[in-house]
Amino acid sequence: MTTAGAPPSTGELVLHPLSLQQEFLCLFDRGDEAGPFGPRYHVVDGWRLTGHVDVPALRAALADVVERHESLRTEVVRGDGARGQVVHPPSEPVLTTHDLPGVPAEQRAHRAEEFMNDIEAGVFELGRRPLLRAALGRFDDQDAVLVLNSHHAAVDAWSMQVIMRDVAVFYARRTGHAVADLPPVEQYREHAVRQRTSADTPEVRARRAYWGRKLAGAELLTVAVDRKPDPHERPVTSWRRFAYDAATRAAVERTARTHRATPFMVLTAAFAVHCLRTTGVADVVVPTFTPGREDARTHDSVGSYFNFVPLRVDLRDCASFSDALARARTTCLESYANELPLSLVLGEAPGLMASTAREGQVPFVFQVVQSPFTMERERVGGLEYTSIWDRRMSQEIGSEAPDGMIWSFHFGPSDDIAGLLGYSRHLFTEATVTRAITGFGAALEELSTRPDTPVR
Repeated sequence: MTTAGAPPSTGELVLHPLSLQQEFLCLFDRGDEAGPFGPRYHVVDGWRLTGHVDVPALRAALADVVERHESLRTEVVRGDGARGQVVHPPSEPVLTTHDLPGVPAEQRAHRAEEFMNDIEAGVFELGRRPLLRAALGRFDDQDAVLVLNSHHAAVDAWSMQVIMRDVAVFYARRTGHAVADLPPVEQYREHAVRQRTSADTPEVRARRAYWGRKLAGAELLTVAVDRKPDPHERPVTSWRRFAYDAATRAAVERTARTHRATPFMVLTAAFAVHCLRTTGVADVVVPTFTPGREDARTHDSVGSYFNFVPLRVDLRDCASFSDALARARTTCLESYANELPLSLVLGEAPGLMASTAREGQVPFVFQVVQSPFTMERERVGGLEYTSIWDRRMSQEIGSEAPDGMIWSFHFGPSDDIAGLLGYSRHLFTEATVTRAITGFGAALEELSTRPDTPVR
């Protein structure tokens, strides 16, 4: 018997409520073989390490991180019975070591990307805990690449940076270095409980009302597929990496400053105009992902916090790109101020997803990747860490995404805009993907360089 108000137990383990983000993943549940609980829905990140790596100390540091963050050992219980999340006891994650000998210094960055792509092309079964794995590739005794791999049901992009920061601190301690204490951490299950208890507060009700007004009569803009899905074909997500040049980045940042906007707002406005020109739809709903970490208590936590936010940019009375940017800026500011998990948004706008049910149409997402920090030649204890964020090698098989397209951009230490387009290879041809990248690139260059350009 459980105490009134306490979560039920599963044997000796307690069944905690799902977060609203986990509920979002359940909307796309395709079992254990595909989808957000399948073996290809994972996140892979890498870091170059300078200095001698003590492998047993690194293995122990990874175990320290699993003990610190419950999300890395949490099971999501689904199905027809009780649903929830179960936290399992700590265990040591898998760390594999690989020698990468004979690679000249000028080719090691390329080889590190190949190493990451090989790992990302593999599988990660959600039932094998802990939900963190690592691979260490050693070029020589002073130069290595560390790749962390976790299931996306347990982490988001922000989480991976937190995990690496914590690994570096624990490793430094394990190798006898004095380093500052890590901040206290809120566990992901506590976040889920807080979401549930605040679901009917005046603030949440006001935010829900905003979305009801903002999305009245709106539908997500979708993309036409090239091929009909074959029910017998296994879905595959490919990832095309590309870049828009330094001149385009400079124009985007200059226009953002001039219009008191962010680079993401400029990209969103340009994408909305590009959609208008290519589809004829002027009332554009651009879906994006946000970190979902408004509360400072979540900043040092590991979990799936991201929110799917629909940005409605109505261009029907916009004459120039400057007008479109002003509209996008207002939409972004309002949407971020009223951010909610998608399940609550859909409660106020039930027709938003209707377009995705039409034959031959699939959704897309447009985002700028936001991380809490990027390690760049950062020394912690006896090692120096540099994030491998600027990946340029495409891959035919990578982390799985729902049918459609995911546009991602990163404004990092380089002078260009790093881009990534994930797409369902069983639905789109390479030619379509190339046209999409070059077409938006041309529109972004034109519009950001000359903001007085007509939208049509």
